[in-house]
Amino acid sequence: MPRPFASALQAAALVGTIALVPATTAALAQVDTGAYRELDTFMDIYNRVKADYVDKVDDKTLMKGAIQGMLAALDPHSSYVDALDFDNMRIATEGNYGGLGLTVSMEDGAVKVIAPTEDTPAYRAGIKAGDYITHINGTLIYGQSLDEAIQGMRGPPGSKVSITLVRPGRDKPIDVTLVREVIVQKPVKWEVKNGIGIININTFSANTGADTRAAIMAIEKSLGHAPLGYVVDLRDNGGGLLTQAIEVSDVFLDHGEIVSQRGRAKTDIERYYAKPGDLAKGLPVVVLTDSGTASASEIVAGALQDHHRALVMGERSFGKGSVQTLLPLSENSALRLTTARYYTPSGRSVQEGGIEPDIAVPQLSDPDRKSRPVFREADLRRHLINTAKVDNKALEEDTIDDPRFTATAEGLKKAGVTDFQLDYALKTIGRLGGAAPAKAPTVTAKR
Repeated sequence: MPRPFASALQAAALVGTIALVPATTAALAQVDTGAYRELDTFMDIYNRVKADYVDKVDDKTLMKGAIQGMLAALDPHSSYVDALDFDNMRIATEGNYGGLGLTVSMEDGAVKVIAPTEDTPAYRAGIKAGDYITHINGTLIYGQSLDEAIQGMRGPPGSKVSITLVRPGRDKPIDVTLVREVIVQKPVKWEVKNGIGIININTFSANTGADTRAAIMAIEKSLGHAPLGYVVDLRDNGGGLLTQAIEVSDVFLDHGEIVSQRGRAKTDIERYYAKPGDLAKGLPVVVLTDSGTASASEIVAGALQDHHRALVMGERSFGKGSVQTLLPLSENSALRLTTARYYTPSGRSVQEGGIEPDIAVPQLSDPDRKSRPVFREADLRRHLINTAKVDNKALEEDTIDDPRFTATAEGLKKAGVTDFQLDYALKTIGRLGGAAPAKAPTVTAKR
C-alpha cells in the first residue's frame, strides 16, 4: 500500500534524510528590516484571503498552503511532512505496516490495484492487478485522495475491513472482507540463473544491507559453490536510507571511500568508508540502472563504478544528488529540508547528470520504450544546478545505431528473452567468468 518515495525517518537516515535535528528559532534574531517588510506583505495577503475569499477558509489550511509554497520555491525535495506523510516515511524506513498488502495508484479519480503482495490478505483473497476499489467499509471512496483511501485500508493487525471491487470484464462488483496483518516489505529478492547470482534491490529500508548479505550467502548455498558473478539490479529503485546504501556498497568493497556529503560551508564535509572484507570475494559484478535508479541507488552504483568494482550497465540514472534532513516541528510533523549534496568517491556530483553506465544497454524487450516519456531530476522544476554536468543526451543517442541492439521486442519474446538488459548482463558475466558449470541450475528462485 505505501507509495514509493526516497525519504526516511531514522537519525542516520536517507539520501533523503541524514539526521533528526531539532528546529530552533535562533535564526529569527538575524531577520533584517527587509524581511520584516516581506512578513508585513504576507500578513496583508493572509488577512485579505481570510476576509474576502468566496468561501470561508480556516487558518490551518492557509498556513499549511503558505508553508508548502515556501518550500516548493526552494527545490523539488524540500517539503512539509504532515502526520500522514510522517507515517508513510516510517513505513518506508521500517519496512512493515498493518494493512492488506496492496500497492495502489490513482487513475481518473479511482483507486486502481497495481499488485497484491504475495502471501498477504489481499493476495489470498484473490484481489488482482487492474481491479478498482470503489468502497471501503461500505463508504464510496471515488473522488477521495489516494492518501485517504490508503488510510482506510491500513489499520491494526487483526482488525477487519470490507472492500468492494470492480473488475474489468465482470458485470457485478466483488465484495470481500479481509483481516489486516503485519505486512513485511522485502527490500531484496534473489535468484540464480545460469550459475550467476541475481540480487534485486527495490528499496533501501532498514534491513536492506543485512538482506543483501543474506542473499549472497543464500546464493552460494543454493549452488554449493561460489557463483560466476553477481548482477545487482537497481532499476526503478528510488532510494532510501543513506546508511543502507553504505552497507550495500560495503558488501562489494574491501576499502576506500563510499560517498561524501558536503553542506553550505566549505568545511562541512562528511565522508563514509568501506570496511575490510569483500563478501563477493572479487567475483565479477554488473550493476543494472535505468532512469528510475535514484538517490541511495546512485550512491551504490557510483561507489562501485568509481572503484572499478562493477560494470554499470543499462541506462543513465535519475540524477538526484542532494541530501535531505528531517527537522521535527511538533508531534508527527516535520520539515524535510535539502541541506547538502553528495559526491561519489572520485568527487563526482550526480545531481542532474546521474550515473552514466559503462555499457549503455537499452531495454529492447519493452515494446513501448521509444514512445514512453522519461523523466529525471533535470526535468523537475527548481532542481539544484550542477555546473559540472556533462551532455548525457549525446551519449544516449550513441546506442541508437549500435549493431548489438537491433533486436525487436517481438523477436526477443520469441527467443524467450523477457528482460533484454538482464539477459545482456548475464551474458557479460558469463564471458567474464568463463563457461557456466554443466550442472549449474538454470533458475533457482528464492524470496
